[in-house]
Amino acid sequence: MEKKQPILSMKKGILYGIGIFGIQALIGYINSYQSQFYTSIMGAELTICAVIILVAKIISSLADPIIGNIIDASHFKSGKMKPFIAMSALPFAAITTLMFIKIPFHNDFLMYAYITLTTILWNIAMTFADIPSQGMLALLSPDSNEKSMGAGISNTMKSIGLCVANVVVPVVCVLTKSAVIGEKEYLITALVIDVIAFACYGVMLRSSKEVVKSQPNKMTFKQMFDELKSNKMLLLIFLVNMLGFGRNIAMGIGVQTAAVLFDEFTIHIGSLEIVLTGENLPLLLGIGSAIPSMISILIAPVINNKLGTKKTYLIFGLYGTIVSILAYLLFVFGDSIFGTTGVFRSIWAIVISQVFIGFMFGTHGYTPMIMLSDTVDYQEMKTGRRTEGTQYAILSLSVKLSNALSVATGIFVVGLSGYKGSMSFADVTPHMQSVVMAAYWLIPGICVALSCIPMFFYKIDFKVKEEIKEFLAKKEAAQIAAE
Repeated sequence: MEKKQPILSMKKGILYGIGIFGIQALIGYINSYQSQFYTSIMGAELTICAVIILVAKIISSLADPIIGNIIDASHFKSGKMKPFIAMSALPFAAITTLMFIKIPFHNDFLMYAYITLTTILWNIAMTFADIPSQGMLALLSPDSNEKSMGAGISNTMKSIGLCVANVVVPVVCVLTKSAVIGEKEYLITALVIDVIAFACYGVMLRSSKEVVKSQPNKMTFKQMFDELKSNKMLLLIFLVNMLGFGRNIAMGIGVQTAAVLFDEFTIHIGSLEIVLTGENLPLLLGIGSAIPSMISILIAPVINNKLGTKKTYLIFGLYGTIVSILAYLLFVFGDSIFGTTGVFRSIWAIVISQVFIGFMFGTHGYTPMIMLSDTVDYQEMKTGRRTEGTQYAILSLSVKLSNALSVATGIFVVGLSGYKGSMSFADVTPHMQSVVMAAYWLIPGICVALSCIPMFFYKIDFKVKEEIKEFLAKKEAAQIAAE
């Protein structure tokens, strides 16, 4: 028997993932550098910025269900998700760039009002890009294994995309011959990432085809609340993201953490000498976790296919909890326990810890995405309704709310440590480092443990997936016969 060709092939999965990479590059730049720009360039207070970002993200999250309804009610011939992805490109890139242009405010109230407004607008623009781009995966194939493969690839590309700014910024600083990140470097980086994002958008739009048919299905706010209340699998996904809000705190405070851990760092390439300061070196923190993170992200789908979603997530979760909390305790108390001086706060100890911590990231973005992809099909099988837009809007809402808590908590804790955006390394104290590292390692470890609790109640296993596959095959056959 001739082997059936996959609808969502590895090549198509990679091309779809490239689009996710571009969108996440814009998101990663804001998440990593927004608060540092406000404090070091505009002179804002870090703790105030944390509160503003939290409030602005919560306010803007109200747009998620509205956008989900707009998508579910759409009638575009080119697809359900693709038109919205295309429409999101220009405003998303434009607002991202705007947020890194210094405007000289002589009144603090006006400055903070501007920060609040632009953060709200940026999050709405991000939602217009994120919901359809993530939601399109459920429409690229009816096969759960193919979607699992696509989710694995896109999650890998998402993780890489979130780190793009940490590479681009140091390169821009080298080209401008600046040891610190200034106004010019922030703006140039934004423009470079815009170009990258537009190219990736184009790849996704040209190569991705929506093959699963989904009828328009507009829902009221009450119906959406009822959907979340009645759709138990969707509620579990929501709780996984909300309870695990701190899993990615490190991404949002990498710049500040590098500033309190590292002094000037000099790189010699032949006769070329490159000098960078701590705040420009979050890449050093990422070096240790980059390879194990990629390995775990790549093997997570393989383990998932063998053990199932629940067991895979719980294994990674238990491991992540242990290594994150242990790394923090050694950082704070290691020298006292072992009678050493500065060993457990050295760059090598931090990098080694990052290597072990990096292995926990494989399921963070992958699992909720594949869970929701299966939940969309599962809910259709149970109720006869297919509402990707609404369900992905709820996923986006949970991601946005958890991200708001993550970013705000990280920045707020860093602010409580006494860190200022323009302070010198000579003013950094061991206590300040310990407080910052609590946000960088300890809180993520605790949140990983909390996020595991809902997974004990998740029911879509291999048997249920087979039932879903049979249901979708019969539905497709009936549609073909009717045509």
